[in-house]
Amino acid sequence: MKEASYDALVVPGGRAPEYIRLNPRVIEIVRHFAGANKPIAAIATARKLLAAAGVLETGPAPPIPRAARRDPRRRALRGHPGGPGVVDGNLVTAPAWPAHPQWLAAFLKVLGTKIQHGD
Repeated sequence: MKEASYDALVVPGGRAPEYIRLNPRVIEIVRHFAGANKPIAAIATARKLLAAAGVLETGPAPPIPRAARRDPRRRALRGHPGGPGVVDGNLVTAPAWPAHPQWLAAFLKVLGTKIQHGD
């Protein structure tokens, strides 16, 4: 993957972020997007990948999905308050799947996308 040729990064939640955060190449890719100030969207446990890459700042703890509450790295998820489609610069996060519509709408806005509906 040549991350320089991509404009944004979307990291879905689920179990995958728990595993791919252990891959040094994946961490390198996430750091590229953060360092280049490219838009990044992460939802639910995807924030674990961002924490592992060191791209989250210290701040109030966001709501943690029930399945992730026992994770000892939970404190590393601090930095982005929970809520549907929270925007912090180039980063758009949300606590879980019920926020998909707001999360995606916020990410599209960060990307500069305009959606027009027909009559």
